[in-house]
Amino acid sequence: MVSLRAALEMAEARELDLVEVSPNADPPVCRIMDFGKFQYEKRRREREAKKQQKTIEIKEIQLRPKTDQHHLSFKVRDARSWIQQGMKVRVRVRFRGRERDYPDIAQDRMLQVAHELQDVAMIEQPPTLEGMTMLMVLAPIPDKKK
Repeated sequence: MVSLRAALEMAEARELDLVEVSPNADPPVCRIMDFGKFQYEKRRREREAKKQQKTIEIKEIQLRPKTDQHHLSFKVRDARSWIQQGMKVRVRVRFRGRERDYPDIAQDRMLQVAHELQDVAMIEQPPTLEGMTMLMVLAPIPDKKK
């Protein structure tokens, strides 16, 4: 344990800074270092960590209970390409008027979409009814090689 005055003199002799590392310790812990260099390296490590992060984008396809098979195939094709790129896909069925009385039709549509995409996607969130919409989230199947 070194006194504060002696630590400051040691830092000044080396032309470095005295930095308090752990103020809550008893006694407080300090280090002699170049504080500017320390801050620079810390920012650099944070930038590198930010580059390594993978952001997951969520795309959405919107359907209606009356969407015919032809239009549904276009939506499924788009969803397949997004999932293969590593994105998640939210499938939304919007109800209007009395369509809300028949949620089983919408759920069948969603399960049909999930069945067509089962080779590349898994159901992350099963179909749930929220007000005038029904939602389901599909996520890419994690690679078994990793």
